[in-house]
Amino acid sequence: MKSFNFHSIKSVKEAQKLASGKSVYLAGGMTTIPAMKHGLASYSDIIDIKNIKDLSGIKVSSKSIRIGAITKHAEVASSKEVRKSISSLALLADGIGDAQVRNRGTIGGSIANNDPTADYPSACLALNATIHTSNRKIHANKFFKDMFETALKKGELIETVEFQIPTKSSYEKFPSPASLYAMVGVYVAKYKSEVIVAVTGAQSVVYRCKEIENALNSNFSASAIDGVKIKSSGLNSDIHASSDYRAHLIKVLAKKAVTGCK
Repeated sequence: MKSFNFHSIKSVKEAQKLASGKSVYLAGGMTTIPAMKHGLASYSDIIDIKNIKDLSGIKVSSKSIRIGAITKHAEVASSKEVRKSISSLALLADGIGDAQVRNRGTIGGSIANNDPTADYPSACLALNATIHTSNRKIHANKFFKDMFETALKKGELIETVEFQIPTKSSYEKFPSPASLYAMVGVYVAKYKSEVIVAVTGAQSVVYRCKEIENALNSNFSASAIDGVKIKSSGLNSDIHASSDYRAHLIKVLAKKAVTGCK
């Protein structure tokens, strides 16, 4: 690991002043620290944001839930407010990694990293999330660009993630036995006007499955998915699962999610 300057700061303004093209924000460090240890990334400045109080906490209104960027997965999982308003989001957080990861990893870090097999990106898409940054508001549809790539600009800091409360929702994933990352994960959210189905782990970036959405908008039932054809072309194929198997998993998990919606 190469040498770097470490900054522990207490405000967003201070963080932005220190930010540069060679710096990185650090909260839980679940991705940044291993990447640095293995020589996959190096930075001149590490900006520790975990002491910025404005970036933590959970606020619930009648229409949405706002979660601070440095709020840990374990806090989301155990929150009574989240469990009451969007129980599927709390269950998603409770299924991330192991206990150590859940007690260190943060929601902001997860979506900023945008791992193609991460869980939170599917929640952002399915729950019509708005990512509030130090500069602007970004809707989830425009936030996730490609593998490990987001709409964030250099020095831009995620402050809160605001999720729309659906009528009912559910998240199901088929986890890798080793990492517990999603080989495929499907998040189904039903609203008065539409159904959104977000898929993670199947492509290089999280996406909405229009085929299943169309079927569920016509008939919100697991049986409606039976006639849907999921093409394997364009899906990931690796040592964990072939593209054909992932196509199969999408339908299986979508049906399970619809059945479990509440």
